[in-house]
Amino acid sequence: MHSKEEKLQEFGRLLDVLDELRVKCPWDAKQTNDTLRTNTIEEVYELADALMADDNMNIRKELGDVLLHILFYSKIGSEKGVFDIADVCRSLTDKLIFRHPHVFGEAKARDAKEVAESWEQIKLKEKDGNKSVLGGVPTSLPSLIKSSRIQEKVRNVGFDWEEKEQVWDKVREECTEVEQEIRSGNQNALEGEFGDLLFAVVNAARLYGVNPDNALERTNRKFISRFNYLEAETKRRGLNLRDMTLAEMDEIWDEAKQRER
Repeated sequence: MHSKEEKLQEFGRLLDVLDELRVKCPWDAKQTNDTLRTNTIEEVYELADALMADDNMNIRKELGDVLLHILFYSKIGSEKGVFDIADVCRSLTDKLIFRHPHVFGEAKARDAKEVAESWEQIKLKEKDGNKSVLGGVPTSLPSLIKSSRIQEKVRNVGFDWEEKEQVWDKVREECTEVEQEIRSGNQNALEGEFGDLLFAVVNAARLYGVNPDNALERTNRKFISRFNYLEAETKRRGLNLRDMTLAEMDEIWDEAKQRER
């Protein structure tokens, strides 16, 4: 691995290259916060794909792409005279020190659980920080991730089940309410109850140490793999999915499941 001096040298070289591109490249020169925003979101999702695949080569590549966007926004900030990359690094460093009094101060924390429990209280004390526990949850987060973050944040201030097993009563309660609204025929109320049910299931996953977004993505990928096999095998046999019975499709689906073992 590289020394600190080598890391700083490469970081400085990257800054120099970006400075030159901003002046000499027509595309880079015209970029703004607004034009970059959607590309940034795409790059973060590409990094997430690499992380899910545990693909170290692509993780390195996608981290570079995300870093480029961080530097680009900092460069734009510098051109506006509002902040630069040094300000970004300084504010992050100050925040890390403030949020870790058990490392840089006199506070004590015996384990990660104690750190998490004090995290939200510390954040509320930050200058220019969030003024409420849920104030830092981005409104644009995907709904599944947002619900998980909401639950994590309120847990850290003590709003949680006394025993994790209690959550299953809530899941069953929400299932019952979904069934009731199905019978009532009220579509708007049904949507609300499905939302409550999903929220309760996400809560259950959290309580049992499962990241619900990762869990659902694993299932998504598993389903895609099995369905791709079903589709390919159907074509190989000269059949058409639309003409097959569900039982016939299930037979090939089970073959796909067997191939995973």
